[in-house]
Amino acid sequence: MQTNFTPELLASDPRLPASEKILRTCVHCGFCTATCPTYLLLGDELDSPRGRIYQIKDMLENDRPATPEVVKHVDRCLSCLSCMTTCPSGVHYMHLVDHARAHIEETYQRPVADRTLRAILSAILPYPGRFRLAMLAARLGKPLAGALGALPVIGARLKAMLALAPWSLPDRSAMEGPRSFPAEGERRKRVAILSGCAQPVLDPGINEATIRLLTRHGVEVVLPKGEGCCGALVHHMGREHGALAFARANIDAWMAEIEGAGLDAILITASGCGTTIKDYGFMFRNEPAYAEKATKVAGLAKDVTEFVETLEIAPVRQFDLTVAYHSACSMQHGQQLKDGPKRLLARAGFRVKEVPEGHICCGSAGVYNILQPEIAGQLRERKVGNIQRTKPDLVATGNIGCITQIAKGFADKGATTPILHTAELLDWATGGPVPARLAKAGIEEAIPAGVIAAE
Repeated sequence: MQTNFTPELLASDPRLPASEKILRTCVHCGFCTATCPTYLLLGDELDSPRGRIYQIKDMLENDRPATPEVVKHVDRCLSCLSCMTTCPSGVHYMHLVDHARAHIEETYQRPVADRTLRAILSAILPYPGRFRLAMLAARLGKPLAGALGALPVIGARLKAMLALAPWSLPDRSAMEGPRSFPAEGERRKRVAILSGCAQPVLDPGINEATIRLLTRHGVEVVLPKGEGCCGALVHHMGREHGALAFARANIDAWMAEIEGAGLDAILITASGCGTTIKDYGFMFRNEPAYAEKATKVAGLAKDVTEFVETLEIAPVRQFDLTVAYHSACSMQHGQQLKDGPKRLLARAGFRVKEVPEGHICCGSAGVYNILQPEIAGQLRERKVGNIQRTKPDLVATGNIGCITQIAKGFADKGATTPILHTAELLDWATGGPVPARLAKAGIEEAIPAGVIAAE
């Protein structure tokens, strides 16, 4: 794509040279439209990656404030990054749309209700304590969710937010940091795990299972002092300064461990966070004080399944269970990790099924299912229908947002199929307790190794 950025404009904003390079990579082929969820649903070229690229180019090239029309179509983007997997030219759409969102945040005055909701989400979701209190308060509002649907746009968003909130929360984890967990037997490796923000509130059992799985296989695990939200939630709302502040805190916490007892890896159990942390090097490319440290941290960042594949996991149970594996967009498109989790589940003794249209987003996408509830609801229904076509006993995935979104879809259909994190199943297979969701669903304890499961 030909661009016409002036040298003066390129010099005025350190983000522009990278965006111009991305724009020049695009050859207008339109392959991205075939796998874009919003184009699939809406059929509007402006709601395809190619259409958004044209709008972003016009806005940035002319140093123009964002218009309501551009904001509408950029806001509808899920950042699922399916277009990046499809693109034959290697267009790095993620960095371009992130720049566009930051530009929108800097130049566009959103309506009061929209602005207020985004401010509330930014002030609550990245902080586990605040988020827990908000979820407890949401229980009081859930009976009113139906009435909110009659209100304008903000009512639909509040309704979606209350509908996603659980009726009850798990107890706080006994494995919260900062602390370390010694390896069982000989220590082979030492890793840090991102505690995260929403996940430890909604499902602390995921990190608990991960810690048990790792320590059982000779890995010391540390939860460093000072780490927290990865910054993804506010980053995807265009709040660049807030995202970088969260990232700096994590970089400082992890560098203290790297320079102290050392780390072999930084593990992430929420794939949306993993995509962002692996991008820290790019995010800090123009900040000399953090550029080198951010690149080092990004190089050590791995999804938990990516790391566990390097271990010799030892299943001690056999199963007669079919697992539908849902690959989160941030896993398969953002990090290009596609087959590893399925291989691990198969090694652990599960029958693994592919989900039809597996490349299409479930509609979670951070806070997208709150800010764009209608599109997110259509995608959720489509995803759940495709999962059910595989007739699974349970569903595995690697992202808490997908777990929450798909569980809501199952509940809407009256289905009781449990959905779990891949690490929970691997922990169970190698000697851990039955995951809480499986116990609740009535799935019995697996048959001990050496006993053939009945067909």
